[in-house]
Amino acid sequence: MFCSVELGARIERVETELIATGSAAANARLGGEAGFVIPIGGGVASFADMGSPLNKVAGLGFAGVPDADEFDAVEKQFAVRDTPVQVELAHLGDPGIAELLTGRGYRLISFENVLGIDLTDAPEPVTPAGIEVRASGTGEFDIWLDIIADGFAHPDTQGVASHEEFPREIIADAMRDLTAAAGVQRYVAVHEDAIAGGASMRMSQGVAQLTGAATLPAHRRHGIQSALLSARLTEAAAAGCDIAVITTQPGSKSQQNAQRRGFSLLYTRAILVK
Repeated sequence: MFCSVELGARIERVETELIATGSAAANARLGGEAGFVIPIGGGVASFADMGSPLNKVAGLGFAGVPDADEFDAVEKQFAVRDTPVQVELAHLGDPGIAELLTGRGYRLISFENVLGIDLTDAPEPVTPAGIEVRASGTGEFDIWLDIIADGFAHPDTQGVASHEEFPREIIADAMRDLTAAAGVQRYVAVHEDAIAGGASMRMSQGVAQLTGAATLPAHRRHGIQSALLSARLTEAAAAGCDIAVITTQPGSKSQQNAQRRGFSLLYTRAILVK
């Protein structure tokens, strides 16, 4: 796939929407002024909870360069909460923002890749024998979370290591907020009469965001990840999405697997921190 600036902007808008909605849900859950969601430069500055993966500035670069006063206000809010400001900046965005950030003392610490697959031609379903993929029921949240949290706890050892680690309870709170308010849908894969894998997806503006997937160690190498991916892509195409996207660490096994399944590298996000 070729990723135009327009397509990159749409994907970043969907990412911004996900973060803002999940963060607002966390703020409603915690009450008071625990967090914030501040629009900035077409994107959003978000603080959900201490240590949350939703604490970031995202979606910048496609609606002009924010002025210094806007960044002053955002940085003050993070400072009050004793949290560094992390900006995830797509390389397709306005280069003036990177210049502004480096001038304000932000340091480049990492990258992440956004990959996509065209869904305009519905993919052929792939369901290995003995595996059933279905929506996860409300009573299955804890087992689904155990699977997803285990995936976070054992990240790829291939490629560039992630600069972030999150405790299980932080992942649990974030996923509860995202599934309750942001429209993230949960899926499980059943193998040998047991839940063996879990995954999630969110659809908005014609974009299907694949927001996580993992398999329990005892059930690996049976095609569960392929089945979970196929089920989500098939559902997204049927719902009218024209593209599905996934975010990976550069050079990781997750990126390699995604590209083997037809995903293309669309663009890279630089991770800058102050």
